[in-house]
Amino acid sequence: MATIIPFVRALDIEYGHVEQLSPLIRRVTANNPSPFTFKGTGTYIVGRGDVAVIDPGPADDDHLAALERALQGERVAHILITHTHNDHSPLAAALQAKLGGRTFGYGPHGSGKAEEGIVVEEGGDMMFAPDVRVADGALIGGEGYTFECVFTPGHTSNHMCYCLREEHALFTGDHVMGWSTTVIAPPDGDMRAYMLSLHKLLTRDEAVMWPTHGPPVTEPRPFLRALIAHREEREAAVLSCLKDGFTRIPEMVARIYADTDKRLWPAASLSVLAHLQKLIAEGRARAEGNALLGAQFFSR
Repeated sequence: MATIIPFVRALDIEYGHVEQLSPLIRRVTANNPSPFTFKGTGTYIVGRGDVAVIDPGPADDDHLAALERALQGERVAHILITHTHNDHSPLAAALQAKLGGRTFGYGPHGSGKAEEGIVVEEGGDMMFAPDVRVADGALIGGEGYTFECVFTPGHTSNHMCYCLREEHALFTGDHVMGWSTTVIAPPDGDMRAYMLSLHKLLTRDEAVMWPTHGPPVTEPRPFLRALIAHREEREAAVLSCLKDGFTRIPEMVARIYADTDKRLWPAASLSVLAHLQKLIAEGRARAEGNALLGAQFFSR
């Protein structure tokens, strides 16, 4: 029986308004709903007076104005970027110009792959480079708040989560989302790194996870275990295809995602490719030539 992930998709949003979520956390959601952003990008504000802003969001004048209203009379000290997709980091420059603060992140788009000599596609925010590059375990301190940086590559190679120690809360960007699974799209997306990052979070003990899209995950450990089990089932399905002589990704997608809306099959193809690349790295599959969407794949 397939693993059931306890997604929550009930979320009331009033665009342009600030929500008080906890003693230290507020959220303003951008009006950019889509199949990939759910109700929109949730920009978090942490603290009072001197504050931190997490994932400013897309380059959108209305969202910038909403953040300015929410932060009236306060000073931005830190701007934390989980990763550099276009719904997360582009507004950082305009926010910084208006309200100040330094930007923090792992690095520019694709930086995690660049360190391995791999060039990624220009699909993200290529203009962003953090003022301060942070590594796993780094601490960022502010007025009444302390963040621990938790490096979680997989969705992107530069994905960073941030633990708010005062509330035992983890801001998970797109690494863990309460409403949907995460898209893993090579070459920057990496299924092997993603799975390792999920297991890494299982060793931690945060009480709540705040994704950039959708509602919080209030029982992190069971949720993480369900995400891991789901991906392991997908991997087993890919291996079964290889065993049965399916050598090309479109054939595998048609079999594995037969009950899924065909409009989602292009994204499913990237997910299957990510699984195949993981299997090749582990010596459990091989490709004729480069392991790309059009290649033929075989079991070992």
